[in-house]
Amino acid sequence: MNMQSIMAQAQRMQRDLQKKKEEINAQLFPGKYEFVEVTLNGKKELVKISIQKDSLDKDDIEMLEDFIVLAQKDALVKIDKEFQAKMGQYAGMLDGLM
Repeated sequence: MNMQSIMAQAQRMQRDLQKKKEEINAQLFPGKYEFVEVTLNGKKELVKISIQKDSLDKDDIEMLEDFIVLAQKDALVKIDKEFQAKMGQYAGMLDGLM
């Protein structure tokens, strides 16, 4: 294999990686715990929080805060799974793209 062929292959791989990363970033990932639902984008940014208000008493604020954290963790796990499914084969090359 000559050097030009190797470089062309590396450039194709880089474009493929970037495309897959953009696909993941554009997706929305829901997370749910009890009566709290959150939505994160593929960049792990919190986009939305929904609370089933009829399930909440005024005294439950501390518990609600914990549920929000757990719902966000649920969504983060989904993002990591999607990232691994789409990008796993390139795991060693991703440091420059993150």
